Amino acid sequence: MSGAAEARPSSLPGVALAAVVVFAWGVSLVGALRFPATTIPWFLWLPLIALRTWLHTGLFIVAHDAMHGTVAPRHPRLNALLGRLAVGLYALFPYGTLVREHRMHHRSPASTDDPDFHDGAHSDFGRWYLRFIGHYLRWPQFVGHAVIFNVLQHLLHVSQVNLLAFWVLPALASTTQLFYFGTFLPHRPMPGGYADAHRARSNNYGPALSLLTCFHFGYHREHHESPGVPWWSLPAARARRVPAPPPR
Repeated sequence: MSGAAEARPSSLPGVALAAVVVFAWGVSLVGALRFPATTIPWFLWLPLIALRTWLHTGLFIVAHDAMHGTVAPRHPRLNALLGRLAVGLYALFPYGTLVREHRMHHRSPASTDDPDFHDGAHSDFGRWYLRFIGHYLRWPQFVGHAVIFNVLQHLLHVSQVNLLAFWVLPALASTTQLFYFGTFLPHRPMPGGYADAHRARSNNYGPALSLLTCFHFGYHREHHESPGVPWWSLPAARARRVPAPPPR
């Protein structure tokens, strides 16, 4: 093994966590679609939808880290394979296109050259979100999802209610979750302007809430400062940058 390869972090944590996210997403989806909606107690619907949304968001976080080479740092082909798998399950996105556009985002964050940004002047949530979704969700994704939906409903006889509640709704809710915590809050313009070229800020959530909201993607300043830090290490990066206040 070369010295450069030895200097890279181990691939084991990233691959293991990616496998957990993908496996949990798949098991929860199969379980949610297998039983008719009428047999699922009403008080479990909201927690199940919330769990499915969170796990769907996790798929994109895995793909995002793969774009930075941090899922399997010592195995680039495996890293790319896991990225393609995760982003394909997320929304049938073309992985190569997302890699190119994400690099543009890091080169010119919160500017008119940033594919994730609105137009550099407006910061209202609604228009920015619609522009964001319209940029990434294109007709191949709609056609592909329509085919999958009809195959599941008409050939595999999955309830339409189950498909809408536990597959379509979590997928759509996940786009809002990712946009709000990973793009809108970190990159929105502020009256005082941006602090530096990263044009990103982090939330002040504790690690538990940060994980629940968006897999630590809200520690966005730290991510832009060190894109090679994987999502599970962002709390440590945040703690180094903003030490906890001393106890009273």
